[in-house]
Amino acid sequence: MKTPRLFLMLAVCAVAASFSGCANGKKPTSGGGSDADYVNGTPLPERQEGVSFTSSNVDRDRFPPVHFAFDSFAIGGGERGKIEQVAQFMRSASNTLIVAGFTDERGTPEYNRGLGERRAQSVREALIRAGVDGSKIQTVSFGAEMPADSGSGEGAWAKNRRAEFGVVR
Repeated sequence: MKTPRLFLMLAVCAVAASFSGCANGKKPTSGGGSDADYVNGTPLPERQEGVSFTSSNVDRDRFPPVHFAFDSFAIGGGERGKIEQVAQFMRSASNTLIVAGFTDERGTPEYNRGLGERRAQSVREALIRAGVDGSKIQTVSFGAEMPADSGSGEGAWAKNRRAEFGVVR
């Protein structure tokens, strides 16, 4: 009677072991970063000590924000000129750029952080396609924090669905 029970336990262990050996879908990183530092095939650069989007050494007023449609991280045709303006500057600059993603107040905090990150990553990838060195572009998501317009309603929400640029001085 103990043989079938032992066989069942061994079968369960074998199945569990086979799942633990499966690939996790994450791409390897270079430079000793974590798996979370690798997005869309382009490694994220190491974070600079003492630099954040809200630091006094970050110029957040140099470029206009890129705006997004509701629940979207697709860059609209009308926003591409803004990205090209930033790309033109970054192709010849030695500065680091921080792209910050934001959402409107609708949605859970977790969802909004994720959507803000997807917006920042979408802009980062567009800049890389435009010839900017990916090692010079950081991303961050604030979700619904730091709204551009604190009002409620479509007019305010449209202003808050954005990605902003911060040039590290």
